[in-house]
Amino acid sequence: MRPVAGDLHSDLPELSQLAVAYAPPAAKQQTATMLALDERLATILRKKREPMLAQLRLAWWRDRLNEPAAQWPAGDAVLDSLREWNNPGALAPLVDGWEVLVADQVDQTALDRFATGRAAGFAALAAELDHPPAPARRAGRVWALADLVANLSDPQERALALTVAQQNGHPPALPRDLRPLTVLAGLGWRAVRTGGGPLLVGRGAALTALRLGVLGR
Repeated sequence: MRPVAGDLHSDLPELSQLAVAYAPPAAKQQTATMLALDERLATILRKKREPMLAQLRLAWWRDRLNEPAAQWPAGDAVLDSLREWNNPGALAPLVDGWEVLVADQVDQTALDRFATGRAAGFAALAAELDHPPAPARRAGRVWALADLVANLSDPQERALALTVAQQNGHPPALPRDLRPLTVLAGLGWRAVRTGGGPLLVGRGAALTALRLGVLGR
């Protein structure tokens, strides 16, 4: 049975759930699916104990995305929803981005590779929704770096990530189908401009999310 967006939506972090809520009905399923995959990969890193085991789990997802959907195992909500995609293989770079963080040290090269890989998820979503991927990729980098800054505990790594995020610049305008990314990137840029930190904290963030979600700017 094909999962509905709500099945995936309920497993997303609060910020992603909020963002998906602003997706037009025709884009909601694909958006929830992409963010659910991103969350699966993030969970592998959060639960990382042995780097080799984390790499094996990430490799499993890369292999699935790079093979025909007919070969996928049944019963996984994310994979079952991805069967509806025209090109799920375009999401494979998302795995590469998360894999960068398996290493113990985060330097500028690693930050760029992480942001590029994670932003590829929204670039793939844009293409799936028949929109140019380049603006979504740029906005995805803003979100990816801001989210990383908010979750890094090492002060030096956090400072470097914040600098890279600030240099990345303001996210571009996006089409209505990508309104969830408008919300995520806009909140990310807001957090970066104020020194980093959680993207959805306080009344100001909630009002910003509402404005971005409704007006797109």
